[in-house]
Amino acid sequence: MKAIICTRPSTPGDLILADLPDPVPETGEVVVRIAATALNFFDLLIIAGTYQYKPAYPFSPGAEFAGTVESLGPGVTEFAVGDRVLGYPGWGAAREKLAIAANKLVKLPANLDFDRAAGLCVTYGTSYHALKDRAHLVAGETLAVLGASGGVGLAAIELGKLMGARVIACASTEEKLSFAREHGAAHGINYATEIGRAHV
Repeated sequence: MKAIICTRPSTPGDLILADLPDPVPETGEVVVRIAATALNFFDLLIIAGTYQYKPAYPFSPGAEFAGTVESLGPGVTEFAVGDRVLGYPGWGAAREKLAIAANKLVKLPANLDFDRAAGLCVTYGTSYHALKDRAHLVAGETLAVLGASGGVGLAAIELGKLMGARVIACASTEEKLSFAREHGAAHGINYATEIGRAHV
């Protein structure tokens, strides 16, 4: 199989394309044929060797993915060959196939395509945890989202709106605020040009 490999602390331009043996699932693992891999900012830090998690070299970047179950290891009963899944290994997904613990996978609904599914765990998981578990956001509250045009910011806007909040997007340009409104923000504040005044 083909895999993108990081062999030392480096930059994306230093990654190599390699041929590796196909993975074989161990007990409790599933091999997934990867259809799409999402890349996030922290992938750059992992490649550079400066992130809080430092996988042993060589490794593949890519913290999240979507694909199809290809084979099952002993003891796996919750998935079947052919199931469409998304997964969060933390790194290692920039390759054609990955052996991963079954408890790091979630089945995909039929109407969710691989490209969109691959990018759900990090941005939406981060925002959901922040809003639900940490902030305990409830309907009717006001939510200000800083850095609203980034991945986590846009996810926070969408989730905040779904949770019934009045969402104010905060960003540095009118283009970014417009983009945030397209994702559900009710108001916007350009913090590069104004302070404390919302556009309705």
